[in-house]
Amino acid sequence: MAHGLLIDMDGVIYGGDFLIPGADTFIERLLTEKIPFAFMTNNSQRTPLDAVRKLKKLGIEVTEGHVYTSAMATSKFLASQIPKGTAYVLGEGGLLNSLHDSGLKLVDTEPDFVVLGEGRNFTLEMVQRAVDMILGGAKFITTNRDPSPKKEGWNNLGIAATTAMIEEATGVKAFVVGKPGPVMMRSARKFIGLETAETTVIGD
Repeated sequence: MAHGLLIDMDGVIYGGDFLIPGADTFIERLLTEKIPFAFMTNNSQRTPLDAVRKLKKLGIEVTEGHVYTSAMATSKFLASQIPKGTAYVLGEGGLLNSLHDSGLKLVDTEPDFVVLGEGRNFTLEMVQRAVDMILGGAKFITTNRDPSPKKEGWNNLGIAATTAMIEEATGVKAFVVGKPGPVMMRSARKFIGLETAETTVIGD
């Protein structure tokens, strides 16, 4: 029976900008033995190419086909719910690209979905607009619910914080796509072409 791996990145392959000892040897063995695998990341800002470039700097050479992001999982999920649906997005880079690639239309009025990802470029005015859209009936989706690391100088507020802000303002709980939720796990194992019983997750 075929078997493959879904591998977390930060804390498993690297810690910040430092490779965890042995991680490069492990990935080289997977490639040599042609064991199916994908790196999973909840970071919806990052594109697969961004992740490939970071890994290369650490001495691990893989392709974009080895990376699966919460943005990709979110886009596939929304496209399955409402094909060619519309979305108002609080997010950047990888999320915008993935939604577009999945056939969703990005709009500023009357969306089917309000989608929240990581980012520093959206404003409180945009958040207020998102709140009004959710109160008007748009479904509230968040790519993940990772917390802030609560470190001085950290450049990412943490999506859990912005999700909580919008939930409080609307009284609507967000539907969370990213890991460890089942939607991303199921979508990621389909990405590497395996059934649940054929897939092992490596996380910290």
